Amino acid sequence: MPALPLPSTDDGAPPSEAAGGGQLARNTVLNVLGQGAPLLVAVVAIPLLIDGLGAERFGMLTIAWVVLGYFSLFDLGIGRAVTQLLSEKLGADKAEEIPALLWTALLLTLGLGLAGGAVTALLAPWIVRDVVTMPPAIQEDSLHAFLLLAAAVPIVISTASLRGILEARQRFGIISALRLLMGVFTFAGPLLVLPFSRTLYPVVLVLLLGRAAAWGAHAWFCLRFEPGLRAPLAFEPGLVRLLLRFGGWMTVSNVVSPLMVYMDRFLIGALVSATAVAYYATPWEVVTKLLIIPSALAAVLFPAFGFWRGRDRPRVARLYRSGIKFVTLALFPPALLVVAFARPGLLLWVGEAFAENGFRPMQLLAIGVLLNAVASLPFALVQGLGRADLTARLHLIELPFYVVALWGLLHAYGLAGAALAWLLRVALDLALLFLAGQRLLPMGSAEMRRTLSGVALAVALLLLLMAPAALGLRAALVALSLAGYGVFGWKIYLTADERAFLLNHTSKYRRWGWGN
Repeated sequence: MPALPLPSTDDGAPPSEAAGGGQLARNTVLNVLGQGAPLLVAVVAIPLLIDGLGAERFGMLTIAWVVLGYFSLFDLGIGRAVTQLLSEKLGADKAEEIPALLWTALLLTLGLGLAGGAVTALLAPWIVRDVVTMPPAIQEDSLHAFLLLAAAVPIVISTASLRGILEARQRFGIISALRLLMGVFTFAGPLLVLPFSRTLYPVVLVLLLGRAAAWGAHAWFCLRFEPGLRAPLAFEPGLVRLLLRFGGWMTVSNVVSPLMVYMDRFLIGALVSATAVAYYATPWEVVTKLLIIPSALAAVLFPAFGFWRGRDRPRVARLYRSGIKFVTLALFPPALLVVAFARPGLLLWVGEAFAENGFRPMQLLAIGVLLNAVASLPFALVQGLGRADLTARLHLIELPFYVVALWGLLHAYGLAGAALAWLLRVALDLALLFLAGQRLLPMGSAEMRRTLSGVALAVALLLLLMAPAALGLRAALVALSLAGYGVFGWKIYLTADERAFLLNHTSKYRRWGWGN
């Protein structure tokens, strides 16, 4: 088979240039825009949905959102494996091997999607009737909605694999546009239903139709920009073993990691009530949107790590260290504002009951989000270097400790205890991932201390702002913390090259340019 031409990225740069710092910065900004716009819609939509559906049905809707995001676990890590393996083949100039890899992966995920849909349909009655505590009046509606969700499993799995192809090809402009539309529709779609119905079934039906439309758009762009998919269909059993072996470890992380992220909602629903889920999930939905910044950068760096691993490992190390610093500096200001003004913010947004029950969990979750954001960089590094087994083993170590902590702290301190358990879990996750990254890509002790110092200082300041204080004093402390941390970050934390990089690309963006 003749070698396939390597397609250009969104701005016409070849893949080798796309892995450069300027293009990575551009792709990260595009990812942030694609994931950030839905947050603005969520701020408006969530109070309207709570009022229209009621706290109990809204609590079930948040669980439906979780399920839609969690369905990708059924692909056994193949979508993530496609990104990593395709990036490696691009970096090694093995384009002739790409068609068989992609077609084998897509056909395999089709079968897995159908199986996953059947499992979801079988589990739906148990989830609705035995797992989540809810009024009997909404059980039948919730059951019908969850059965409808089962039809989304093959769609979600296929979309994840198609997105993996676009990520490996650095088509982040397309990915960001599609993610923006999907994210907005996640919140706007249910609002469109409220004038006609206040039940869950039509809400979930609209979400399903939106996911189907997104699948069609991803498939169209993959066929347009990926030459490998225009080659004759090829299925190689040997590649099945490779994908399952590589993706199997990723599956462990894909199953265990989201389980630890969302287990608290299900346990709160089982031990407390669906209303308590709403009190907890509402600040969660806001605070965790801060993760759009690190997830955008990690999504760009993941294929870059795979691309450069065999060509320039020192470049991988520089990208990794700079990524940690940029994420810490970017996440600290919004996390600080959330911790400082969680209670008055919730009071103005969703009312007294949510402010009273949700402000302390919101503060703890904000600190956890900062740690989780930083952890996304060593996570992407370890998997990008082909060691998905390490991240899987670490998550398996964390899971039993988290379950015990969540159960005990939820009983002892309520919703704040659940948030504290998650905070402690992500702190442990960050420490273990840092050690794993250091093992695969050793850095000097001075470089490691410099990289970690900004994270430690940020957490210390956030914990300080949790102390009770008058609103005026709190505002003064916020201003002082931001100023002091800004000076530290610019003068001490960043290297001269990193400061020059930021100045260069910030000036380009101010001129509305996206150059390399």
